[in-house]
Parts: sequence; structure tokens; C-alpha cells
Amino acid sequence: MIGSPHHHFETIGSTNAHARELAGQGAPHGTVVTSAEQTEGRGRQGRAWATPAGKALAWSAIVPLEGEVPGLFPLRAGLAASQAVEELGDGSAEVKWPNDVMVDGRKCAGVLVEGRPQDGWAVVGIGINLSIEQDEFPPEIRDRATSVGSGATLESATDALNRALTRWLVEADAAVLAELNRRDYLAGREVTWEGGSGTASGIAPDGGLIVTTGDGTEHLHAGEVHLA
Repeated sequence: MIGSPHHHFETIGSTNAHARELAGQGAPHGTVVTSAEQTEGRGRQGRAWATPAGKALAWSAIVPLEGEVPGLFPLRAGLAASQAVEELGDGSAEVKWPNDVMVDGRKCAGVLVEGRPQDGWAVVGIGINLSIEQDEFPPEIRDRATSVGSGATLESATDALNRALTRWLVEADAAVLAELNRRDYLAGREVTWEGGSGTASGIAPDGGLIVTTGDGTEHLHAGEVHLA
């Protein structure tokens, strides 16, 4: 079960960084670190991820990991985040490959997985915007971000994430793929990436993004895609 023991902070630099420290000290799998405010959080590719005091949840869990990080592993975390967001709010939640959760076309949550397979563990970090008003977002992302709303609290969001990740970590690959493709935000959309463009056409069994191009299909496994 994810969520025990649980370390909560009113403010912290990074829940992922603290969870990594705990894991290195032998903390058990299932340990969760949460904070009501995060000052040094990071998203993919080193981007800053700020968590305003009391209006968003920073959540990190220590989970077992054997061998190299499999392609579907981070997407299981994305499914957990999307399920939690949907339970907490009023709208449907979709997964934008590889690590964002979208509600009504705007980002509501993000995922960052950091693995230490040589030591048998990974840290799954999830940030969820709970009650940030639109005019409180930085101007550069104001039209691309949203919050759960609907009275979601730090406690209810933590509980939802604990239950959702507990489920999706052990679901069969076939069930994970089916749900990913059902929640696929990019499906049918024109996307670009460094070196190409095409139409997003689903998630592959290895966790890659399938893109249809004029020359056939591409399977993307790293980097970023952007809507055309």
C-alpha cells in the first residue's frame, strides 16, 4: 500500500528530493512525502515547479523498482494522477504523453519519476493544482493551466493519489495500455518534435508515443512533443 509511513511538511524545497534522501536511508516502499508548499520543485528537463502555499499538493512516493525503468512505469503514475484528479474534480482528466494531466485542455497535474534501479527503488513525484485561481498563475502559463477546484483539499488529494498509485502499479500491462489509450489527450492531434511532425496515434506497448507521418509511423521514446 502506498501512503505509510507519511511525512508531511508545511513547506519544503522538494518532496522528490526528500523522498530520495529517505529512500537512500532505507525508508520502506510505500513511504509518502507531501507538502502544502514547495519552493524548489522540478518538472521534466529541470523546469521549476512551484507549489503555492496551501493551494496545490506536492506528493512523492517511494516505490519498488527492479531492473531498468520500463517504458510504461512513468505512465502508470500518469494514470494514477489522472484518476485522482478526476475523483477530486468535476471534469474528465486525460494523460498528455509523457507526464501531464489535462482537464478541459489545460494542465492540472504533472509527474516526475526518478529511478534508482541499482538500489531497487524509484520516487514517483506528482504535483496537483488544487485551488489556484486563474489570475494567480504566472502570466506565461495562465491560459494553459487549471486547478481541480470543487473543494479539493490536501488530505483528500493525498488519499486519492495513495489509492490510485497503489492500484496502477500492479495492474496488468494490457489494462494500463487500454486506460492510457482511453485517456490519451494527444490522440488524433497534430504534434511536432525536434526532427519531425505527424498525427499522434496512440501509446505503444513499450510506453512510446505512436505518431503517423507521411512516411509511415514513428515511435517516440524521449524528449518532448508539442501541439502543432
